Amino acid sequence: MGRAFEYRKASKMKRWGAMSKLFPKLGKIITMAAKEGSSDPDMNSKLRTAILNAKAENMPKDNIEAAIKRASAKDTASMLEVNFEGKAPHGVLIFIECATDNNTRTVANVKNILTKQGGELLTNGSLEFMFSRKAVIEFPLQEGMDIEELELELIDAGLEEIEEEEGIVIITGDYTSFGTLNGALEEMGIEITKAHLERMANTPIELSQEHHADIDKILERLDDDEDVQKVFTNLV
Repeated sequence: MGRAFEYRKASKMKRWGAMSKLFPKLGKIITMAAKEGSSDPDMNSKLRTAILNAKAENMPKDNIEAAIKRASAKDTASMLEVNFEGKAPHGVLIFIECATDNNTRTVANVKNILTKQGGELLTNGSLEFMFSRKAVIEFPLQEGMDIEELELELIDAGLEEIEEEEGIVIITGDYTSFGTLNGALEEMGIEITKAHLERMANTPIELSQEHHADIDKILERLDDDEDVQKVFTNLV
């Protein structure tokens, strides 16, 4: 099994879990994308991707439309994308991506979660060389599709790795290739089901089950925070 697929399985997006937590987070992403550009997904690639990922998580159409409408509402607060870097027990590094309308609140919440569980908030940039930002795109394996041939066709678009698991093809490239990979797949008539950016640890570590449980407590509390969008670690 390839490195990209292993990290995909461990993606903290899967930790969102319950729909009560998942849909509001997805809605924030949609609203921010619509507010930054056009509310028409055909004219706004960021919004188009946000909607695509929301649909992949079975977010209802009404919820998606409501999130887009909120972008033009006068009482909708401006949202800011902020990142935090932290260190947890047992040598675990944590990269946290947030979307917030109150940065002071978010900083306090993230710092409190980390310190209460034996971790600490680091200065931004501390983990810059510990994680690599990657574009990860998924789509169904089509009948007659040749993975090796597809790999050759996508190399010029920035492909670094391609995996197939249970009928799903996962391709990975540098984050700068996100647009070119999406465009190449669209030109080939391949319908993308998920497309997002992930941070992959350059030096992943393994923990015992006992130590892993300690980290899970931190991750669960971070995921419960309304401002936290994604959480990445250097755990295998």
